[in-house]
Amino acid sequence: MKRGRYVSRSLCRWRLLTPLSVLLLAVSASALTLDAPASVPTAGQASRDPGGDVERELGRLDRDELAAKQQLAELAGESELLKARTLARGRAYARLARAGLLPVGAGFQAFVEHVARLERLHRALSRDLTQERHVAERRAALAKQLSGITSRRGPLLAQQRTLADAETALLAARDRDQAFERAFMGGALDDHTAVYGAPPSSLAAANSGFAALKGSLPFPLSGRSEIRSAHRNGSGPGLTMRAPGGAAVRAVFPGRVAFADSYADYGRTVILDHGGGYYTVSANLGEIEVKVGDDVKGGERIATLSGGSAGSTLYFEVRIGQETADPAEWFGI
Repeated sequence: MKRGRYVSRSLCRWRLLTPLSVLLLAVSASALTLDAPASVPTAGQASRDPGGDVERELGRLDRDELAAKQQLAELAGESELLKARTLARGRAYARLARAGLLPVGAGFQAFVEHVARLERLHRALSRDLTQERHVAERRAALAKQLSGITSRRGPLLAQQRTLADAETALLAARDRDQAFERAFMGGALDDHTAVYGAPPSSLAAANSGFAALKGSLPFPLSGRSEIRSAHRNGSGPGLTMRAPGGAAVRAVFPGRVAFADSYADYGRTVILDHGGGYYTVSANLGEIEVKVGDDVKGGERIATLSGGSAGSTLYFEVRIGQETADPAEWFGI
C-alpha cells in the first residue's frame, strides 16, 4: 500500500507539471529560431535555461548599443574638428593660390618655397577630406548597427515576457506541490514567512538612492519563497529564502559587482555596491552570472540557486558600510 501511495502521488505530480513543462519547452524551442549571434548559448543550454539566455542576449544588446552610441559621440566630435581644420586649410590654400606668380619677384627661392607650401596644403587637404569620408562611413555603419539592435530587441523583449509567464506558472506549480508535501511534516520546519516577489519586468529604474527604499526593497527572487531569519559565521542578521532550485537571483537595486566568488561559510557569493555605503550580499548561490566590475540594473539576473526541484536556499544580507542591517526591515516584513 505504501508503494501504491508513492506511485499515485508521483503520478499526480507528473500530471500537474507536464502541461506547464511542455509550455516552457515549447517557448524555449521558439527561442532557437531567432537569428542570434555566435555568442548566444547553445541549444542544449537554451532548453535548460531559456529565460537566462534571452536576458543575457538583451544584456549584450544593451552593451553593444551603449558602445555604439559612445563611438558615435566620439566620431561626431572628430568630424567637427576635421571640418574646422579642413576649412582653415582650404582658406590658406585659396590665399596662396590667388598669389599666383607674384612670389617670383622676390626671387627664385621664394617662388620655390611658395610652390612647396601650396603642395603641402594640397596634400593635407586631400588627407583631411579622405579622413572626413572615412568618419562619415563609420558613422553610417554605427547608425545601421543601432537600427539593427533596436529591431532585434523587440522580439527578444516579447519572448522574455512569454518565457517569464511560462516560468512563473511552472515554478508556482512546483511551489504548490512542495507546500502540499511539507504540510504533512507537522512541526518539522521552523516558523517562516511566505512572500511573493514581483517579476523582474515590474521593477522600475532607480530614481533615488538605495536608502529611499527602506521598507519597500524588492525581493531578489521572483515568485513564492519562504523566508527565515539566519546568521552566517557570527555575521548577520540575514535572511534565508527558500525557493525552487535553479531560480534566478536578481539585483534588488542598480549597483556594481564588488565581489563574485566563493567565500568561507557563505559559499558562492555576489556582493553588490549600490553607492552611498550600501551593499547587498547574496550567498549560497548555484551559478554566478556576473563578474567583478560589472554594472547591473535593478531586477537584472546575477546568479541562480543550486539544487533540484526540491528547492534551494538563498542567504541575503544588507550592509551599511561594515555594519549588517536587518534585511527584514528593508523588505518591510
